[in-house]
Amino acid sequence: MALVLNVSLCSTCKPHLSLSTSNPNKASSTFPLPLPLLKSLQPSQKLTFSLGESVSGATLVALLSASFIFVDPALAFKGGGPYGQEVTRGQDLTGKDFSGKTLIKQDFKTSILRQANFKGAKLIGASFFDADLTGADLSDADLRNADFSLANVTKANLSNANLEGALATGNTSFKGSNITGADFTDVPLREDQREYLCKVADGVNPTTGNATRDTLFCN
Repeated sequence: MALVLNVSLCSTCKPHLSLSTSNPNKASSTFPLPLPLLKSLQPSQKLTFSLGESVSGATLVALLSASFIFVDPALAFKGGGPYGQEVTRGQDLTGKDFSGKTLIKQDFKTSILRQANFKGAKLIGASFFDADLTGADLSDADLRNADFSLANVTKANLSNANLEGALATGNTSFKGSNITGADFTDVPLREDQREYLCKVADGVNPTTGNATRDTLFCN
């Protein structure tokens, strides 16, 4: 039996689900729609299912809800912060402007962020795990407790950034980056990476007052 589901979202009536079947002896039925489902639907939307002869209204609503929950796999990668709940994980965000935004605990895992602009952004606890930040502008950004594990942060601008407590484990690379005035307090760095950064370290962080070389324990 084919079931045709018509969604009504008109402004002058109560949102509902209308059920009609291919069997002329079966009358149409109407069911209320739950709020979470309403947010996923479009006006006058029609769906067709092939189901058994006996199906309850509750089962139909549940089935329809499930079809919208799983229709878009990308929804599983919602960003965790207040940046409009846009998907920022596993995305190509090359050149995107995030400057000055509040992106606390935002999830940028595995994303391509080449030349992205994070100048002055609040990125406390944000995750850049295995992300590509080549050439990104992170100057004046609040990166406390951010995760840069396995990230490519080469040729990036980290001037005056506050990275206190950030993670930089694995093959995280800061090669060619501008770290003038950056604060690396309590950032776990490989010894070879620390030695490299000490060769170019200079300046004092304007927020913490800590000298970059001191935060890296440079000789």
